[in-house]
Amino acid sequence: MRSPSSRRRRRTVTRLAVAASLIAGGSAVVALTAPVVSAAPAVSAACSDIEVVSARGTFEPGTLGAIVCDPVFAALKKRISGKTLTGHRVDYPADLGLTSAAQGNAELVNRVRSQATFCPNQRFILVGYSQGANVVDNSIGISSDGAVVGSPIVATIPASAEPKAAAVLLFGNPIRALGKSVTGTYASRAKDFCATGDPVCEKGGGDVLAHLGYGANADEAADFAAGKV
Repeated sequence: MRSPSSRRRRRTVTRLAVAASLIAGGSAVVALTAPVVSAAPAVSAACSDIEVVSARGTFEPGTLGAIVCDPVFAALKKRISGKTLTGHRVDYPADLGLTSAAQGNAELVNRVRSQATFCPNQRFILVGYSQGANVVDNSIGISSDGAVVGSPIVATIPASAEPKAAAVLLFGNPIRALGKSVTGTYASRAKDFCATGDPVCEKGGGDVLAHLGYGANADEAADFAAGKV
């Protein structure tokens, strides 16, 4: 049985998801200038130098994710020159279902594994917002079980592909409300943003709007990732 605090966090995420859909639906950022995006785990027609693998937040609209992943991708395009850059939107429900994050975890790992096989020189930037951060956490071996819209780990990026994951960008990461963070192998490659008062990533946080403002961190995140690739 879920605890009262867990139920409150889940209701908060529901309200945030609805707000995000309304805000992003009317935002110009949805019309991101043509990244190459695949919603399927099959290999791309051509191998880019870098693939941005993006896991959107709960019910988040947009190409890769209007609140975070689309502006981050646009910022990366400006900072990474001389290399081809493509985007992949993790194909998962991004809803409040109990298996949603687990499905995203499996798909992200499958995508990286298949791309690493068919495009051996390709590198990856992993981006996750809100529930999507849970997806990325699980995929790099940090369990989101017990976090709001989290799940147990069902798959991890294989050791053979791990060096290809050059940067990990996380926003409104629910595991932080549990006192957890990215540690171990990926720690030096990870940038984890948690806005003051964000109730999804800060225990006791009460500023709902803080969870919707991570687009403002896109440039800082892109600077960090560009320095890793």
